[in-house]
Amino acid sequence: MIAIGHLTESGLSPTDRHSVMLQEVPATLKLYLDGKIDQWFAKPDQTGVIFILNVTDVEEAKNLLEALPLGIAGMMEFDLIPVGPLSPLRMLIS
Repeated sequence: MIAIGHLTESGLSPTDRHSVMLQEVPATLKLYLDGKIDQWFAKPDQTGVIFILNVTDVEEAKNLLEALPLGIAGMMEFDLIPVGPLSPLRMLIS
């Protein structure tokens, strides 16, 4: 699953945003250590993140990401894109 995060206008003060970010980093790291996040990337324009998730169900991905501090604070939303093996490559195997 690919999850593309977009920062939202949350209306939080800079101090509150900073407080949420201090919680976000360890929570995201825990998902990585639990094997739910395989890879993560920052968008070059600093408007969000891209996660490669080790989940096959959109609902599971949604629940994991909405439970992160940025999700709880309404500061980030995700586009979730299910992905799988490139099946047409099977035609190359005789």
